[in-house]
Amino acid sequence: MAITMNRVLGESFGPTTGAGLRAKQVGLVVAGIVALVVASNIRVPMWPVPVTMQTFAVLTIGAAYGTRLGLATLVGWLVLGAAGFAVFSGENAGLAYFAGPTGGYLVGFAVAAGVMGLLARRGWDKTVTGMAGAMLVGTGVIYAFGLSWMAYLFLADKGAAWVMQYGMTNFLIGDALKLVLAALVVPGLWKLTR
Repeated sequence: MAITMNRVLGESFGPTTGAGLRAKQVGLVVAGIVALVVASNIRVPMWPVPVTMQTFAVLTIGAAYGTRLGLATLVGWLVLGAAGFAVFSGENAGLAYFAGPTGGYLVGFAVAAGVMGLLARRGWDKTVTGMAGAMLVGTGVIYAFGLSWMAYLFLADKGAAWVMQYGMTNFLIGDALKLVLAALVVPGLWKLTR
């Protein structure tokens, strides 16, 4: 059974071969890293926690760029953060930051971007319902890595309820809003390219 591999949004414009394609890909990676830095520092006041646009950027970049370019963008962003540049939410950076409570989520971001790229190649990003489903899958991947790391760090001391509350439950309202936004924006951009 053959699976159709669709174009992703980043392939729908500009050069498609040679040096022009490579220049476009480098430009997309740089633009993606800038978008991640900006989105990581957008804080919308909400209850119970402020919402950042970080996961929105991670998942939409994965869908728009495809697996390879999405992963390259996320890895570039993570390397900059590991090198000490303040690219994450707040002023935190450096290798030590990866050992803290958000380390699992950061790894999950890269994996989720790759998964989103795979789903986009299968056409999930072209409809509102497909993109919503892809966002659910991508968000699940992020939580799988993030909660696993949080449990490793805090389960013995604070218990499973605390890990779930501070590792996921507090963020669900914001994640639902970002899911709706991405489910409208990405398919809308596809309509503009047609």
